[in-house]
Amino acid sequence: MKRLWVIISLFLLSGCKFDSPEERERPLIVVTTSILQDGVSHLVGDLADVVALMPSGVDPHLYKASVRDLDLLQNANLVIYHGLYLEGKMTEIFEKLSVQKDLINASEGIDPDALIKSGTEAHAVDPHIWFDVELWAKAMNHVSLELSEWQPAWNNELNSNNEAYQEELKELDGEIAVKVKELRQSNQALITAHDAFAYFGKAYGLDVKGLQGLSTLSEPGLRDLTGLVNFIVQNDIKAVFAEQTISPKAIEAVVAGCANQNHVISLSGPLFTDSLDAPGTSAGTYTGMVKTNMEIIYNSLLP
Repeated sequence: MKRLWVIISLFLLSGCKFDSPEERERPLIVVTTSILQDGVSHLVGDLADVVALMPSGVDPHLYKASVRDLDLLQNANLVIYHGLYLEGKMTEIFEKLSVQKDLINASEGIDPDALIKSGTEAHAVDPHIWFDVELWAKAMNHVSLELSEWQPAWNNELNSNNEAYQEELKELDGEIAVKVKELRQSNQALITAHDAFAYFGKAYGLDVKGLQGLSTLSEPGLRDLTGLVNFIVQNDIKAVFAEQTISPKAIEAVVAGCANQNHVISLSGPLFTDSLDAPGTSAGTYTGMVKTNMEIIYNSLLP
């Protein structure tokens, strides 16, 4: 019944509350998250309108497409999504859409050997590649190349915009590396609500641990909680971090567990993980989000 609903919705909702492609002055590119919206907007500039399905602050792991979303997807000129099962509940929709619509999977620009895996299943891959700025730059370069194939007339402007964005990301990568080096020297680790920062830890050499698994669909057990509390106490970690799209209850239990062992830590954050902050705020862009997270982490963990 679920499969039938998806198929019927995609084909019947083309009657549309949105302008048809023929009526638009510029193509409509629909992306899944605010993080992608910012990156794609850097690439296309004024060449297209870029709209995100998920508002800021929404958890993509749990997101279910609404009827309006299906209508928007059906009427888009192009759809761009993260891939790697980040948008887990929308995978089937993308499969159906690919039969009749142009789609770009941003994560296809990443070498499979660079991906972090937690098992042999196809979905057991960490999708949070944007926390390694170099990997995000590669994903955006891939999107730029795919956009050039989709609209060859955009080639010159896309190349220029991508080159500028790559320079911005290279500078950001260097800034993060310098600050993380100080954290490593202080023997601190990054403890978060769910395991979203593994690429961050791998790229910059910082020990990272999450209470939950890769997806917020997983639930931490008593063993997970006890093991994390023991690690924090033994390594004299100064703070743990809540996340913007996740309830703080689980990570608050870690703080309480540490207190029971006479180890007082602060609950800092929230960090921005699966979504940007609202437009116009310090974390309302990808670069701003990474810098904001780094500032919170840096100020909370250093003496």
